[in-house]
Order: sequence, then structure tokens, then C-alpha cells
Amino acid sequence: MSDFKINYFPKTRLATLDICTVGLQKHYISAMIEFDVTDSREKIKQLKRNGNKISFTAWLIKVISNTIKEYETVAGYLQGKRKVITFTDINVSIAVEKEVNGQKVPIPLVIEKANEKSIESITKQINDATAQQLTEKDIVLQSKSSRMERLYYALPGFIRRGFWNYLLKHPKLAYSKMGNVAITSVGMIGRINGWFIPISVHPICFGIGKITKKPVVIDDNIEIREILNMSVLIDHDVVDGGLMARFISKLSDNIENGKEL
Repeated sequence: MSDFKINYFPKTRLATLDICTVGLQKHYISAMIEFDVTDSREKIKQLKRNGNKISFTAWLIKVISNTIKEYETVAGYLQGKRKVITFTDINVSIAVEKEVNGQKVPIPLVIEKANEKSIESITKQINDATAQQLTEKDIVLQSKSSRMERLYYALPGFIRRGFWNYLLKHPKLAYSKMGNVAITSVGMIGRINGWFIPISVHPICFGIGKITKKPVVIDDNIEIREILNMSVLIDHDVVDGGLMARFISKLSDNIENGKEL
């Protein structure tokens, strides 16, 4: 018999497993998109040279949040069969990779009112969360966990998943805990040229992929440009394809024109 070893993943990963189970039940429209970010990246580099402490990810969060603000329904929660609840503020949940007991696990960070914050303040919040010391009691970064939330890990799987189903049926509670937008940039890690399709329970979710150089036709000339791969999931129970197309078209204009920079 071959030798083997058993590795125990941190209990914080239980929430990821539960989200995957519940998220697979949602009716998402999926889109895989390419954005030309050459000019926007150059603007960011210039701002950094001038002393501005900003990151590409923070800028993307800002642009996405402001675009959603123009099309609030795409981040709306379904309540019952015919009601859609939209919130005034755009609260964005992102995953920050942290080390727990020697293993790296994604822990959510909720950036509240991202549509009102500056790119600099979003950058600082992400950097502070990255540097934050983590314990197994932490469920959401920079947010004090309640006793009931800490009890979550000790519950049987069907009760934990029941919690998520209950949460999604109560939009105000869901919004207070996890916001209304999810953004994950795990696709930016490594050198893979392609898209990844995340699993989420949010009304709208963005999977940020790798930036690669590709030949693009501009004014009948072929140029080498920096292209960002992004996948978008939108709850089809709330939004139809037409609104999604208009939203993505506007988002494309904002990203490629370097809005907010």
C-alpha cells in the first residue's frame, strides 16, 4: 500500500464550500469579455509616478461600482416572486488571500460605499486588510464577528447551507452581511491566458482575469495592446439580457477610457 498523508483545511473554508453549493442553484447569465486597458494602465502608471498610491484593482472596483450605480437593477436582490430590492450604496465583497495555520485561504472583505470612496481609500483598505493579522475566529475582514457567526463553523452542513438560503431570501440582511457586488481577482494570479467562471451568491459577480498582450485592430492598423479578460455573472431572475448588454457596454467604455483617473 502506498504511503499517504492527510491535510486538514482551515474551517474558514467551510463557508466557501457552502457558497458553492448554494450558488450553483442560482440562475446566472454569464458573459466573458475582453477590455483594452492599455491607456488606463498608462494613466495609472503616470499617477503612481506623481505620488498617488493607487492600484489597478482598486481602480477597477471604483469603475465597476460607479457603473453599477447608473444601472442599479443589475445589483438588485430578488424578494419573493415579483419584487426587486436595490440599495443606494454599492457595497463590494472581494476575496483577500490570507494564511491560516500555514494554509492560504480566501477571506471576504466588504468595501462599503465603494461608489463614494476614492481610488486611494479603496487601495488603502485592501492593503490594510492584506496586512491584518488573521485568526480562525475571523469570518469577514475588518468586521467584528458576532457570536452567532463564529458558531457557524460548528454547525452541520445542512444548517449552514440553510443559513445561506435564508440570507438570500432576506435582501436587507444579505446586503448588511455581504454587500450587493462580488469581485474576485484570482484569475490575475499566474500566466494563464483565459477566463475563469466564479461561483457566487451575489446579485452580480465579476471574475477578473489576467492582463495579456494581444494584437488589436485600431483605425485599420494592427497594434499590440494590453487586454484584460473578465467574466460577469448577473442574476437572470432580476435582470434580462438587454439590460445586461447595455450595462456591459457602458462598463466597457468606462474601463477602456480610464474613467475616474
